[in-house]
Formats: sequence, C-alpha cells, structure tokens
Amino acid sequence: MATIIDGKKVSSDIKAECKNRADALKEKGIEPALAVILVGDNPASRVYVRNKKKACEEAGIRSISYELPGDTREEDLIELIKKLNDDEKVHGILVQLPLPVGIDEDRVLMAISPDKDVDGFHPVSVGNLSIGRPGFVSCTPAGIIELMRRYDIEMSRKRCVIIGRSNIVGKPMALLMLRENATVTITHSKTKDLPAVCREADILIVAIGKAKYVDSSFVKEGAVVIDVGMDRDENDKLCGDVDFESVSKVAGYITPVPGGVGPMTIAMLLNNTLNSAENCI
Repeated sequence: MATIIDGKKVSSDIKAECKNRADALKEKGIEPALAVILVGDNPASRVYVRNKKKACEEAGIRSISYELPGDTREEDLIELIKKLNDDEKVHGILVQLPLPVGIDEDRVLMAISPDKDVDGFHPVSVGNLSIGRPGFVSCTPAGIIELMRRYDIEMSRKRCVIIGRSNIVGKPMALLMLRENATVTITHSKTKDLPAVCREADILIVAIGKAKYVDSSFVKEGAVVIDVGMDRDENDKLCGDVDFESVSKVAGYITPVPGGVGPMTIAMLLNNTLNSAENCI
C-alpha cells in the first residue's frame, strides 16, 4: 500500500513558517500585502478568494480585496492593476481566473508587474523559469516540488512522466523537474500508447482534468504518483484524475484528492508573496 503524501500537513507547516517570516518583516517596518482582484460573481472563484484571504490572515499577510462587478470594463481593470503595480505597500497581485466573457485574460495578466506576479503566470516569469533565472514560479507546480522535497523523494536521475501540457501546470512542472535533474516526458491527448509511456515513470504527475482516468495499468510498481486533478465522480463526490483505490495498491507514494496538491497551491502563493516582500529589504 502506498504512503499517502499529506498536503494538508505540509501546507500547515509552510503557513507557520510564513507567519514567522511575516513577523520578521514587520519588525523591519514592512507589512507583506497581497492584492486579490475578483471580477464577477463566479461561485467557485468566490470560494477560492475566500480561502486565500483566510490563509493570508493565518500567515500574517495583509489581504487587500477588490471585488468588481461582472460588467467591469477591461480598461478599468488594467488601470487598477497599474495603480497596484505602483503601490510600494503591495507586494503581490493576483487576478482570480476565469474572467468574465469580453475581458482578454492574456492582456490583463500581462499588465501585472513581473515583480508582483505571485501567481507566476506572466511571460517574464515563465521565461525566467525556462532559462533558470530567479523569479516567481506557478504555485501548483512549485507546491508539488515542495511536497516531494519534504517527503525526501529523490527527483534527480529519476524518470518523470507528466500527463498534461497546460501553461499553468504541465509545462512549468516539466521545467521544474528538469531543474531537479529528472529526465522528463510530457504526454497529452495525442500521445501514442499512453499507459505504456506512463509505466516507465518513477514519478508520474497527472493533470488532465478527467475523473479517475489513470488506473493501476498506468503505474509502475513503487512509483510516486502526484494527482493534480480536481473532479467529480459519478456520485458527485470530489476526486482526482487518478483512481486512488486501484493506484494506491501499486504506487510507492500517492497524493490524495482532496488533501494532496490542492492545499499546497495556496501555501506557495503565500511563499511567493513573502519572497516579494523580502526583496524590499
């Protein structure tokens, strides 16, 4: 039976560490602050924003909330971002996605200063990651690396297979694993004989958005399986992209859903915000 990687426990440890860092900054006259912009009334987005606010409070980070109506003009949103870029008391800017129809997400994300891009989505942040320069890293992939480090999972010289090639998870995940000296394969919907490719993995990272898609036939005995999915099964119960019941009998390590990768995303958002504030010293 696989060892379960407890993302809740690790994220709780990181939040406590962030609180200590925030307290140290305040002693130097710097109050770390994250500005979160929500446009419209998407229920899921509201939940995410609420969770981020709560996490900021626990970590001693000031959360500045901007809740804008769904008919907000793109130009007005960009103008707000520019003001936050210029505000020295704001260290991170997060625009909650998705944005309402009619607003160009790429243009909005491009408006955020790379120095405050704590989500790690700006092309400058992505470019820095691709050439090995310091910069903000997308929170979910960064959280996955941190999970494996804290469980003493060796990444160097390991074969890593990633299912999914999104800009938010798949591509930055591949770059981070290369940084850890893993040998990386990115797979996707057009990959031939996907299960066979996945069975070569020492570390299998699954981010495709299909409930319980990956079963034990995809997994090599003893492999590390990281489930990034957040889906609903046939009973409307929260589940991941991995069939936990079958895969946990084969894998060496596995992340559950919920309680695995999810909590780490917010923890790394806090970490990025504090990194930004510490750069002000």
